[in-house]
Amino acid sequence: MEPTESSYNVDFDEMENYIRCDFSDWPVTASFIPVISMLIFILGLTGNSVVLFTVWRARAKWRAATIYIGNLALADLAFIVTMPVWVAYIVTGRQWYLGVVMCKMNNFMFLFSVFTSAFLLTCMSFDRYLAIVRSLSSTHLRTRGHIRASLAAAWMLSGLLSVPNLVFSTTLQDPSSNQTFCTLDLGLVVEQERLWQAGFSLTLSALGFLLPFLVMVVCYGLIGYTVMRHFNIRHKEDQRKWRLLRIIIMAVVVFTACCMPYHVCRITGALYQLDLFPATCTFERFLGLTFPYVFTLASANSCLNPFLYAFLDLRFRSQCLRLLHLKKLRKTSTKR
Repeated sequence: MEPTESSYNVDFDEMENYIRCDFSDWPVTASFIPVISMLIFILGLTGNSVVLFTVWRARAKWRAATIYIGNLALADLAFIVTMPVWVAYIVTGRQWYLGVVMCKMNNFMFLFSVFTSAFLLTCMSFDRYLAIVRSLSSTHLRTRGHIRASLAAAWMLSGLLSVPNLVFSTTLQDPSSNQTFCTLDLGLVVEQERLWQAGFSLTLSALGFLLPFLVMVVCYGLIGYTVMRHFNIRHKEDQRKWRLLRIIIMAVVVFTACCMPYHVCRITGALYQLDLFPATCTFERFLGLTFPYVFTLASANSCLNPFLYAFLDLRFRSQCLRLLHLKKLRKTSTKR
C-alpha cells in the first residue's frame, strides 16, 4: 500500500489512504483546532477528575446512576489524557514522531473511549427504564451484582471492539515527502484492504453509535410515555426521579450532538470507499477537511458531562462544592 498523508486516528486514515488529489493547500487551520483541543483537555481533565473524586468520596451512598456516572467519567478521562498527542500532531504539520507503540495506544484509546461512552449511556438509559417503567418488577435486576455485570460487559466489549486499532495501527513513511504517518494498515492480512476497511468502519459505527442510539431512543420514548401518565411533580420521589432522568437525557443529547457528525462522516467515507459516491476531488476534499473538525467535536463530549452533572444535579453539585471546600467558604461569606 502506498502511504499517503494520514492522521492521528484510524478514521482519518480510512479516508486518506485512497486520496489521489492535491491537499497541499488545505485550509485546515493549524491554530484553531489545537487551541480548542487544549481547552477540551484542561476542562475535561479537571472536570472528570472532580467527578471521579466526588463519586469515590460518596461511595457509601452510591446510587445506580452515580456508579454509571463515575465509570463514564473514567472513560472520558482515559481519552482526555491523549489529547496533547493530537495537538502535537496538528502543530507539527500532521507528522508522527512518537513511534509505533504510541500510535497503537492513541488509536486504541480514542475508539475505546467512544465505545465505552456509548455503552455506558445505553446502560444508564436501560437502568432508568427499569426504575421508572418497570419499577415494581425490576428490583432484582438493579442489584449491585447486576450493575457490576453490566459495567464489566460494557468495558470488555469496548475493549474487544477496539482491539483491531491496537493490532493493525502502525507507522508508515511516505518516500516522496519523508513524512511518517500513524495509520491503520490491513494490507498484511487481507487482499481487499479497501473493502475490509469500509466494512470495519461501518461495523464499528453501527455497534458504537447507531445501535446504542436506537436503544436510548426506545428507552426514553417508553419513559416519556410513563412520565406523562403516572408522574406527579408534587411527589418528592417523583421529583427526584425526574431530576436524575433529566441529567441522563441531557448527557445522551450532548453525546448524540457531539458524536453524530463524526459517525456520519465515517459512514460516508466508508460508502465512498465502496464506490457508492462519485470519485471527485471536490468530494474527497470535503471529506478530508471535515474529519479534523468532527473529530474535535466528538472529543468535546469528554469534557461536557461533568458540567451537566454540576448544573442539573443539586445533590452532585453540593457534593462537588463540599469536596472543593467552596460550600463552607460560601456560607462564611454569606454570614459576613
